[in-house]
Amino acid sequence: MFVIKNKKIFVIISAVLVFLSLSAVGFWGLKLGIDFKGGSLTEVEFNTARPDQKVVEDEIKSLSLGEIIVQPIGVTGYSIKTRALDEKERASVMTVLGTDATEKSFTSIGPSVGAELVRKSILSFILVALGIIFYIAFSFRKVSKPVSSWKYGLIAIVTLVHDILIPVGVFAVLSSIYGVEVDTLFVVAVLTILGLSVSDTIVVFDRIRENIRVGHFKTFEETVGRSLNQVYTRSITTSSTVIITLLALVFFGPTSTKVFAMMLTAGMFFGTYSSIFLASPLLVMVNNTQKK
Repeated sequence: MFVIKNKKIFVIISAVLVFLSLSAVGFWGLKLGIDFKGGSLTEVEFNTARPDQKVVEDEIKSLSLGEIIVQPIGVTGYSIKTRALDEKERASVMTVLGTDATEKSFTSIGPSVGAELVRKSILSFILVALGIIFYIAFSFRKVSKPVSSWKYGLIAIVTLVHDILIPVGVFAVLSSIYGVEVDTLFVVAVLTILGLSVSDTIVVFDRIRENIRVGHFKTFEETVGRSLNQVYTRSITTSSTVIITLLALVFFGPTSTKVFAMMLTAGMFFGTYSSIFLASPLLVMVNNTQKK
């Protein structure tokens, strides 16, 4: 009952975290990768020692290719992101890097492809959100009192927005500090967070539904509080095992998946937090509002 008795405090904490995340996105923004704005990605590996990053940047800047982003990958390699390059410019990049550099991969994406990815990503988020609302409303259709079934769905969406915005805010900070960019892995991470988060929320809601049917508790507030006591250990334990695995990827995994793993780690943590400390208190607050 501790969570329900202090429901306003936890809702305020969530609101502050969302505000800080939105502020981070508004202040630093999200840097779009070549997947979305178009451009070229060249991955090179040096046969001997990897030169200093500043040296590589200066060499490529001498070609006047516009804005470039050079990031280390692996032990001896660099990823080089530029505007779309033609064959001559691509060859000139390898020339200035010297004979010690070997091109491992080259990817070029046009702006039209990037715009299409943006549209499809937004559509994916909308469809997932609608699917979740309809699924929860259908699953809880026989639970109309004291809170209507469709309100369970709306509260689940509120918690999903919470669970997505906070990791996105974390990503904005990482983008500012380390120059990481939004790419297709970012979209995959967000969609994965949606699935992981809602599953935890549904477990809590399902326990509340069962306790409402049984009718062991006198008030709705007590029903929600006791339901949380019955499931929070399971939720925290399950999420912790996933988070430990993701942290292993963050610290020991390849460079290309570190940001992806960090996003999922934040999503799992705040997804578990919201299912216990946000979704359930919101249910009680909605019920209390209906009584007035």
